[in-house]
Amino acid sequence: MNQNEATIHKFYTAFQNKDYTTMQSCYADDTVFNDPAFGLIDAEHARAMWEMHCKKAKKLSLTFGNIQLLDDEYATCDWCAQYQFGKNGRRVNNKIRAHLRLKDGLIVEHTDAFDFYKWTRMALGLNGFLFGWSNFMQGRIQKKARKTLVEYIDKNK
Repeated sequence: MNQNEATIHKFYTAFQNKDYTTMQSCYADDTVFNDPAFGLIDAEHARAMWEMHCKKAKKLSLTFGNIQLLDDEYATCDWCAQYQFGKNGRRVNNKIRAHLRLKDGLIVEHTDAFDFYKWTRMALGLNGFLFGWSNFMQGRIQKKARKTLVEYIDKNK
């Protein structure tokens, strides 16, 4: 197993164990993260996001695999998170494809891709079914996710 593959294993194994400190150590200081729920965020916010997810996750179960090293820097990985979301505790089974760029054994770019409409239907029920496909709904969810993240950072610093 090469260094990049070892980092990916370390990151997702730590996530399985809700070990956000180890997850954070896998990121470079200038890492950027992007996904449909949070949009593009910097390393500080990405590290806090993983901490928040680990601390607040309800009934989290995570699997990962299919790590593909595309070259010396780029890799992909499939992972699936099952958890309860929101006040209603809706069960979400989110299948995600991670696109990673690594340098010197650290993640410098991390993009998680998933079917956002499918996620909104699981997480939000009827509202997700009716409006989850729209850019308006995605923008609203990103705004709320970022606000929650900033409030979490402010509260925990």
